[in-house]
Amino acid sequence: MSNNTNWHGTTIVLIRKGNEVVVAGDGQVSLGNTVIKSTAKKVRKIDKRNVIAGFAGSTADALTLFERLEAKLEKHAGNLTRAAVELAKDWRTDKYLRRLEALMAIADKEKSFIISGTGDVLEPEEGIIGIGSGGNYALAAAKVLMDTKLSAEEIAKKSIQVASEICVFTNSNITLEKI
Repeated sequence: MSNNTNWHGTTIVLIRKGNEVVVAGDGQVSLGNTVIKSTAKKVRKIDKRNVIAGFAGSTADALTLFERLEAKLEKHAGNLTRAAVELAKDWRTDKYLRRLEALMAIADKEKSFIISGTGDVLEPEEGIIGIGSGGNYALAAAKVLMDTKLSAEEIAKKSIQVASEICVFTNSNITLEKI
């Protein structure tokens, strides 16, 4: 069993609506029942490749995976699908990476994926991803809000807000990146 099993938190939502693609995350990091930090940044952008990512799980593990994703994007000339598959393959088979505990939601202008340590690279059907402890709450809120006139950014913010009102491991300090 990993030392990270008491770390909880994070709500990440990825919204694809019209020409907008947004990833938003809350800022809370908890250890057991204690909030360690309320302003963590769990969403990043790779400007050079116009890719955004949000991560749930151990922060150090997620940052390691984000760096690996960036390297895979460079190696595969910005092809997000290929980079995601190669990262998942490494994550599942590499002795060091296999121990990393995180999930990633990533997107470029055309595609969105969830990447896991079990080798999964999943593309959502409706352009919405929710991961982390409040991910299902944010996902449910986003699904309802997609039929409104709200923008992707407004839907993402509102979805995290809804999750923060239900999930004790989620707060409303929202970080957002869009492409």
